[in-house]
This record gives sequence, structure tokens and C-alpha cells, in this order.
Amino acid sequence: MFIPGFLISIITFPGVIVHEAAHQLFCRLSRVAVIDVCYFRFGNPAGYVVHEVPKKPYQHILIGIGPFFLNTIVGALIALPASIPVIKFESANLFDYFLIWLGVSIAMHSFPSTGDAKSIWNAVASKETGLLTKIVATPIVGLIYLCAAGSVVWLDFVYGIAIAMLIPNLLVWALA
Repeated sequence: MFIPGFLISIITFPGVIVHEAAHQLFCRLSRVAVIDVCYFRFGNPAGYVVHEVPKKPYQHILIGIGPFFLNTIVGALIALPASIPVIKFESANLFDYFLIWLGVSIAMHSFPSTGDAKSIWNAVASKETGLLTKIVATPIVGLIYLCAAGSVVWLDFVYGIAIAMLIPNLLVWALA
């Protein structure tokens, strides 16, 4: 089923906002100045962070993959209290379904963009970049492109559901 990307961004706007906030947070943590931020807009891209050019390759990597970590964690934590009642159909209410939508929306925007991959690749392709950094970054860039291609077949949505619904239930099952 084909749904235009801008409609998905509108429906899942909390994920776009957290994604851009993650880029901004990792800029701050990496001590890279942020020039402009747009957390959400009706357009392509749905959000962006403009920052100075990082001086070190590891800064490019952290800024690029920051949303993967933040969106995944925030999406899982938000959905955690609602996922059990929703899956078990025990006492789920409207607020539980709202939390699931919010968790899935945030988690499905975990994947870095191809622009992030390009930025990371340009940084690590430099002759000054050490071999270890290249060894770490190359598969990351490949994985980002693979996930971007997978979004055509709803990989990002499947990931969001897995993070928001499956992971919390596996944790409860493992700890119970």
C-alpha cells in the first residue's frame, strides 16, 4: 500500500519532532554549534537541524545516529505502560491506544535519513579519518541506506510496532 511520505510525517509528527530533537541533543553533546532547527513543518524534509561542520568524524557519527537511540528509547518507554493491556485486550482504554500511537510514531522515526548517512560517509571518507573509525562507520552507513530502502516496504513502521509493543511485552515476560 502506497501512502505519500508527507502524510506519514503528518500522522506521525511526534516522531519527527523527537528525531530532530535527538539530532540537536547530540550536536550539543558533541559540542557542535546548532545554527537552525525546524522540529516539524509541512514539507520535505518534515524537519531539520542545521549545524556547523563537525571537526571530528565521531561527531558526525554521533549526530547522525543519535535519533536511532533516542527515538527507540523514548518510543519504548512511552508505550510501555499501555502495551500490555492493549496486547492482552484486558483493560485497554483510549489513553492506552493514544500511548501506543505515540510510542509507535516516535519509534518509527528512529532510522537516520539518507542525508545523515551521506554526512557520515563524507566525514569518514576523508584521508585524515583513522582506520578504526572507517571500520565502525562503514557498516553504519550501509545499514542506514538499507533501512531507508526498507521503508518502502514499511520497515520503519514494523520497527516502531516492535519497539512499542513487542519489546515491552518481552521485558515483562522475561522478568515475570
